[in-house]
Amino acid sequence: MNYEKRGGGSRSLPARVGRRLWVTAATALVLTAAVYTLSVRTVTGQRWENAVLAGRRQDETLAAARDANHMLDHVTVSSLGAAVAMLMLIGLARRRPALTAVAVGTVGIPLLLAEVLKRYVLSRPELVDAPARLSGNSFPSGHTTIAMSVLFGLALVVPYRLRGIAVGVCALWAISVGAYTVAAGWHRPSDTIGADLLVLAVACALAGLLARTGRVRPATERPSPLSALFLAPLCLVTLGGLGGGSLLLLESVVRLSPADPAVPRLAYAGGHALAAGASAAVTVVLLASLHRIDLDDPAASP
Repeated sequence: MNYEKRGGGSRSLPARVGRRLWVTAATALVLTAAVYTLSVRTVTGQRWENAVLAGRRQDETLAAARDANHMLDHVTVSSLGAAVAMLMLIGLARRRPALTAVAVGTVGIPLLLAEVLKRYVLSRPELVDAPARLSGNSFPSGHTTIAMSVLFGLALVVPYRLRGIAVGVCALWAISVGAYTVAAGWHRPSDTIGADLLVLAVACALAGLLARTGRVRPATERPSPLSALFLAPLCLVTLGGLGGGSLLLLESVVRLSPADPAVPRLAYAGGHALAAGASAAVTVVLLASLHRIDLDDPAASP
């Protein structure tokens, strides 16, 4: 097929896709900084997230806590290694070495950045009085970074026709990991949202590099008819999580006071919803950025 005759020519497609992906990556980084600043570096942000953790302790049931910890305990070095091996097998089976490297980098680079940022760069000042257990720095979430980076690596490396199904299935697990970090009290909502945005930035930047080297083409296959079935819940979680979570956040912030017993419950519900909604939202953004785009055209010159 002569791609130069389609919609402005294939020669301009890599440049357009690359710009779109890099703009998305830059926007994600700006939003990461905004989430950190508002949640970690302000009194209101710290008080609200402390209320989230307090509400979690009030509303927690033994079964819910056990389920959350059980899920997170499976996110280990061994499971991460198995996930990376799976991405490599898919990429190499498709004979896409550059795409394989990008998929693996989408996992490795965010993990490295998350650890460096958490340990050495993004400190948590003591702006409000709180118990020692609430004062430790945890931005961004390592568990969420692992889950979302594996999801995004899979989104990049699978064939376009199967992308929606693969992402829809894996997203159920990845979103659950992010939400469970809040439910288990391992992380604050901002930790999860920051990790989501960090992984989105890296995935889009690396995919943008593929595009700028000409390794993209218009998708010639239609997505599987089952894609809509798997992606519909993702859109619902995005709308419900961000919409409902934002309303609960606003209400809890307006009422933010140690004397109001309803605040922790509202804050926890809002934080939990936002954690799930943000993970779903960044996944939708990645898919939208790659809509009708097949990555790593084997006919392209590096």
